[in-house]
Amino acid sequence: MGRLQHLKEAVLLVMVMGLLKRSSGAVDHRSMKMVDGVNREGPFFGIVVPNSFEMNPLLQSPSFVPNETLPYLDISGRRFRIGRLENDKVIIVMTGLSMLNAGITTELLLTLFNVKGVLHYGIAGNANPNLQIGDVTIPQYWAHTGLWNWQRFGDGPDSELAFESDGDYTRKIGYLNIASFNNHTGSGQADQNLLNNVWYQPEEIFPVNGVPEVRQHAFWVPVDKHYFTVSKKIKDLKLGQCVNSTCLPRAPMVVRVDRGVSANVFVDNSAYRQFLYSKFNATAIDMESASIALVCHQHKMPFIAIRSLSDLAGGGSSLSNEAAIFASLAVQNAVDVLLRFIALLLSS
Repeated sequence: MGRLQHLKEAVLLVMVMGLLKRSSGAVDHRSMKMVDGVNREGPFFGIVVPNSFEMNPLLQSPSFVPNETLPYLDISGRRFRIGRLENDKVIIVMTGLSMLNAGITTELLLTLFNVKGVLHYGIAGNANPNLQIGDVTIPQYWAHTGLWNWQRFGDGPDSELAFESDGDYTRKIGYLNIASFNNHTGSGQADQNLLNNVWYQPEEIFPVNGVPEVRQHAFWVPVDKHYFTVSKKIKDLKLGQCVNSTCLPRAPMVVRVDRGVSANVFVDNSAYRQFLYSKFNATAIDMESASIALVCHQHKMPFIAIRSLSDLAGGGSSLSNEAAIFASLAVQNAVDVLLRFIALLLSS
């Protein structure tokens, strides 16, 4: 009976150790050996894409040639596709929706693989009334506009924010006054709003060349200067204009713009769209680019984002959302710009 009990305990120990091994966040030894083998073939451009709808046109492009020996590696729930684009080595990875997924995926990419630059593309909402659906934007700066200090009711712009004196929060970037979006009363005066003000905040960052645990702050994150200069040469690229028999009023164009913004919010509201444009001069609105920019910024990794406009955020009217019609065209336009950009980058 004693021997049987010892055997049961031994089996239980093996099972527990196996569960602990599977539940840890460490990459297994076999995968790390394969990563090392991949890295010996590097460096690579990292191509970061939000979802399969945006990624599939790139994978189906004749310009993409998967690696014959090892076409992909699955690590931590992500599939890192290895191959060539425009005859240069690339690793393509899908992030999934949101700032968190985009940040985790980019961190994994840069930590595991020998990457020389990150190229991000996808579709986005549009806040700029001077542009149209199908236009492809390349912002020079990105910001995360979803980090707020929500001010208590009764305090105003001259009131110090909670923990502002400690350096945790600031009033330097600006705020959204929710009462200014109230419906007006019969007297023409807006009522007070208990939601008061939200103040936009910079991210705390910890660059690889900084002092560990000593924070820095970043709100507007620039893309790589060389990449942005090269992108100027794409302006004459011919882009798709029609989906079946439905065509846009003019041919889409590639436009370098000042700013894009990201947050864990799908903006389908015209009032907030107009606020983002008037307050921040933002054009592209999405849910991933700023997160990828922030991770690359901390790693000192060259980065650029290409975002094709799929709809006017909030819609041209309250009856329809143009993204349902032109999303596929917008994705293909973004892919076409990415391919041209890589070709120009290699020749520069």
